Amino acid sequence: MSTQPSAVDDVLAEYAGLESQMSDPALHDDPVAARRVGKRFAELAQVKSAHDRLVAAREDLVAAQELAADDPSFAPEVTDLEATVAELDITLADLLAPRDPHDGDDVVLEIKSGEGGEESALFASDLARMYLRYCERRGWTATLLGVTESDLGGYKDATLSIRARAGSADGVWGRMKFEGGVHRVQRVPVTESQGRIHTSAAGVLAYPEPEEVETVAIDDSDLRIDVYRSSGKGGQGVNTTDSAVRITHLPTGIVVTCQNERSQLQNKARAMQVLAARLQALAEDEAQAQAAQGRAAQIRTVDRSERIRTYNFPENRITDHRIGFKAHNLDAVLDGDLDAMLDALVAADRQARLQAG
Repeated sequence: MSTQPSAVDDVLAEYAGLESQMSDPALHDDPVAARRVGKRFAELAQVKSAHDRLVAAREDLVAAQELAADDPSFAPEVTDLEATVAELDITLADLLAPRDPHDGDDVVLEIKSGEGGEESALFASDLARMYLRYCERRGWTATLLGVTESDLGGYKDATLSIRARAGSADGVWGRMKFEGGVHRVQRVPVTESQGRIHTSAAGVLAYPEPEEVETVAIDDSDLRIDVYRSSGKGGQGVNTTDSAVRITHLPTGIVVTCQNERSQLQNKARAMQVLAARLQALAEDEAQAQAAQGRAAQIRTVDRSERIRTYNFPENRITDHRIGFKAHNLDAVLDGDLDAMLDALVAADRQARLQAG
């Protein structure tokens, strides 16, 4: 496979420009701009590294071929270098292939209980814990923005904000976008007295939260803003003022809550950021509605039949139905060990992009 020089040249030129920007002290006076430039620089650094290694390998191959022409003992080195060049060429082509422009963005996850009553709410809280543990493993910062608990301590709904390390090329959306959809659980509920296995479901909505939301205008007259007292585990108030904020966007019915910040003003500001990101994702979904694999198809109804993944407790089995991935380490997955499954999903997505390209 051969990469197109123009595409590589464009990336190298952008990389050099970003490198120059990052050396300018004025950039770091604007933390948002500095974070955006740093993230893009880290993304392009992967391309430059692959390109530099490919150039060096090609030069080594030419030298080895010249030596082998005079001394056959260099023939094995030529063979090895030909394989290296081919592998690096594929790697570079993959890095240059069309990709989701949001892959480097941070993410908001909404987890909602569905069919199954209390069991579904308990499963939703299990999913939230799974994602929190996974974020710890990745070194990401995860914040529980708001939660509504069930009578048994499960989550009727919960909202998580997940952010990557500053300057990291490891974008959150590039991995967590695969979590959007209906998650089905098969196990004996704590409320089941006769030991029967039940099936219930919880829904996950994932959408990117860019550094700057560029296209969304929100009319104040379209909002209903409610304030209430933040609550902690078991419904106990965590402060004595009505600082938690719930914002309802009336035209779409989207509801965003935030109770994590210290003041009502801070909670409102954070909730507005999340609402803007959600509306931007919705606008992009509508613009790309013809793509059935897009985010618009994540959750139609939190129904047991429309599932992307099944968590089977009796068999300790996790199954992702989109790619046929199956493993018998459910206990580890629920403790945050998601990388094998997400690696498989990323690889399938990469293959689809290469075929489309």
